[in-house]
Amino acid sequence: MSTDLSTQAVKTSTLVELLRWRSLHQPDRLAYTFLRQGEIEDSRLTYGELDQEARAIAALLQDRGAVGKPVLLLHSPGTAYVSSFFGCLYAGAIAVPAYPPNSERTMPRIQAIVADTQATIILTSSNILANLQRYFARVPELEVLEWIATDTTPAYLATGWKEPTLSSDSLAFLQYTSGSTSTPKGVMVKHSNLLHNLEWLVRFCGQSSESHMVTWLPPYHDMGLIGGILFPMYGGYPSTMMSPFAFLQRPYRWLHAITRTRATISIAPNFAYDLCVRKVKAEQKATLDLSHWEVAAIGSEPIRSATIDQFTAAFSDCGFRRSTFYFGYGLAESTLLVASGVKENLPIMQTIDKIALEQGQAHVLSVDGESENGRNVVGYDHFPLGQKLLIVDPASSTQCADNEIGEIWISGPSMALGYWQKQEETEHYFQAYVADTREGPFLRTGDLGFMNNNVLFVTGRLKDLIIIRGRNYYPQDIELTVEHCHPAIRNACCAVFSVDVDGREELVVLTEVDARYSPVQGETETQNESGPYRKQLDDQEVIKTIRREIAEQHDLQVYTIMLLKTGAILKTSSGKIQHSACRAAFLNRSLSPWNE
Repeated sequence: MSTDLSTQAVKTSTLVELLRWRSLHQPDRLAYTFLRQGEIEDSRLTYGELDQEARAIAALLQDRGAVGKPVLLLHSPGTAYVSSFFGCLYAGAIAVPAYPPNSERTMPRIQAIVADTQATIILTSSNILANLQRYFARVPELEVLEWIATDTTPAYLATGWKEPTLSSDSLAFLQYTSGSTSTPKGVMVKHSNLLHNLEWLVRFCGQSSESHMVTWLPPYHDMGLIGGILFPMYGGYPSTMMSPFAFLQRPYRWLHAITRTRATISIAPNFAYDLCVRKVKAEQKATLDLSHWEVAAIGSEPIRSATIDQFTAAFSDCGFRRSTFYFGYGLAESTLLVASGVKENLPIMQTIDKIALEQGQAHVLSVDGESENGRNVVGYDHFPLGQKLLIVDPASSTQCADNEIGEIWISGPSMALGYWQKQEETEHYFQAYVADTREGPFLRTGDLGFMNNNVLFVTGRLKDLIIIRGRNYYPQDIELTVEHCHPAIRNACCAVFSVDVDGREELVVLTEVDARYSPVQGETETQNESGPYRKQLDDQEVIKTIRREIAEQHDLQVYTIMLLKTGAILKTSSGKIQHSACRAAFLNRSLSPWNE
């Protein structure tokens, strides 16, 4: 076991070894802090304290026979979640992070995960358990499980912990996918997958033991767990956490925490930067100092050049630099990171021809510029060592040429083992071979992209691709057009897909209307029970505007446009549009129209 003193990244074979090393050599070093309501310090853990809490939980799990078995984690974001996650690893169990259900509507996902894993033990907190017990009468399969409130675990149990027999090939946890295109599946992530990915995150992001992370990302998903929690531990620097709700309720809290802690790194999807531009007020900006922010990582969803420009312009007076943006592309099936930029390099962006894109080709119109007939795409030029990446024609399984769009296939040490208890899907997605060379196995990512001068450009999701009259359309392009049509349309709350109508594919547009607007014709403002003033809106005029803009910008006729109430667009728990679920809801007529 050795240490790189510049990054304090310890070379180990498992995450258990990593935390044990830190607890022995840096027991008093701050590891995690949680901010209640995104502002008030609620709890903190040093490496020594985390090790002790993890050993106590692990001893309890070992006594209950959990070694080698899945254990469900139903914790709210916070230091208790981190202790329970490592408690599972310390026990030699398989951690299964999941979002605690907050209503009967969210219970089916937990039931599905329990049924898939056959987990018999659930780790949670006393208050969450008390809230969930009211649902037990209607979900008896959950009531019979063994529920452990880790906040009542006696500290003295730590002395009874037995170090498990683990290797780099041992399963660390099951990452249940967000389900943006299909039923969630448990990705089997090994310790070696995590350590390989974390090593390259350190190399690309350039952080040191003096760095500081601020994260509000859900810890149940790969970017929040690996990027926001495990990455700082691997690098040996602290992470300040808050809940996603605290950020969404008041985006200023995120930037204020970065200012207060002098954080050097933080990670968020595209929409979060947009939200800050719209919601952070001028007087709040006056309190911010973002000059020490070195890496503003952005990923998880399509990255928009306008977001980069607008955030930089909005916060440049606070010391934010455009070069701070760090683009990353990844997915749970490859642990987290697949490709990225590198710290302090300006983001790579190209504008490609929309017409050529519809024919499966990438014709570059300009570099770092705008074009009326183009679409901006983000490039990634750094790849983890040992990883191979190909662009493959999804129909013929043959490799594509440069600037030819196909499915992204990858192989390497970060590629997960497969899907838990799903052999057929594992073989299809994780064991793909190039048809003519028989090279493989590769992971089919389901993402579309192209290579240009050894730079990867991602263009969209294969399953979301819309094909109308032989032309390819990416839903995010049309959705962006819709969002810009009218101020009443909510950002990042639009779903575009196609349906079969008499043997032809036709376009459907669903979009939410801002709650500040009232479904009454006119242009005046009125007072009512929903707030002091609501703007009145002519919904038919909005629909006509959407039709006109899509026709002009995409040469497409729209079959149906539905304006929906706030919250009607179906999303994953990580905020991605569920196009398949929205399509099914449209066909089932289960959506909530805005004017009803």
